[in-house]
Amino acid sequence: MNRVWLVTGANSGFGRAFTEAAVAAGDIVAAAARRPEALADLVAAHPDRVEALRLDVTDLEAGRAAVADVVARHGRIDVLVNNAGRTHVGAAEETTDAELRDLFDVHFFGPAGLVRAVLPHMRERGSGAIVQLSSMGGQMSFAGFGAYSATKFALEGFSEALADEVRPLGIKVLIVEPGAFRTGLFGNASASGRIPDYEVTVGATRTFVEGGDGRQAGDPARAAAAVIASLEAQDTPLRLPLGGDAVDALLAHADGVRSEILAWEKTARETTFEQ
Repeated sequence: MNRVWLVTGANSGFGRAFTEAAVAAGDIVAAAARRPEALADLVAAHPDRVEALRLDVTDLEAGRAAVADVVARHGRIDVLVNNAGRTHVGAAEETTDAELRDLFDVHFFGPAGLVRAVLPHMRERGSGAIVQLSSMGGQMSFAGFGAYSATKFALEGFSEALADEVRPLGIKVLIVEPGAFRTGLFGNASASGRIPDYEVTVGATRTFVEGGDGRQAGDPARAAAAVIASLEAQDTPLRLPLGGDAVDALLAHADGVRSEILAWEKTARETTFEQ
C-alpha cells in the first residue's frame, strides 16, 4: 500500500525534496506550505499524488484541521514530516522576547501540535512515522545561534521522549540533523539588532550565514533519499546527522562532552550524602 505523507514547509528546500522523493516512490503527499501556489508545478505534474495545502504551522487549530482533512480524505497519515522552519542569528542579549517566541512557535509548538494531532490515528492503526527536522544545532551550538538551537534542542528532547513512548505502539520517530545544505534556509534568515561588543563572536556567524547561501555542500535530494532509507530500515535510528560537516561536528562535540564529564567526574560523584 502506498504511503500517505503530510509534509510541512513543502514548497522549497528539504520539504520539496521529501515531496518529490515520496512521489517518485509512488506515495501520496499532502504538501503543506504558507504559499501553496509555489507547489503548482508539482501538483500539475502529479495531480493524483500531490495536493497542496495552505498551512502556517504556528496556527495550531489550522494544523489540527489539516490533519483531520487529510485523514478524512485518505483514511490515514503514514508519515508526518515536521520540516517548516527558518534560521535566525543573534546573540542571546540581542535576541528579543518576540523573536525567541516566534522561533519556538515555528520550530517547537507547531510541530508538537501536529504530532499530537496525528498520534491518535497512528495509534489506532499501530503504525506510522514522525520525522522531525532538527539540525546539527539541535545537539550543539555556538555564538549567534543560541535562539535557533534552543528551539531545536527543545524539539529533540520532546522527540526523544516521544520515541520512547510510541515505540511499543509501532510508531517510529526520526530526528534529522542536517549540516549545511543547499536550501533557502540561509537566504531566508532573520537577524536581531546588533550590539557592537558581540561583533567578534556573533559577527563571524552573521558573515557565515550571509555569505553561505547557494554554496552549501549538502544536496537536499540525497538527504531525502537518506531519510526514506532510514525510515524503511528495520532499525530506524533515533537521530540521523546528514552531511560530513554535521557528522564531524557532532562526533567532536560528543567527544568534548565525554571528556569534560570525565574530567569532573570525581567532583560530580562527591555530591551524594555520606553513608
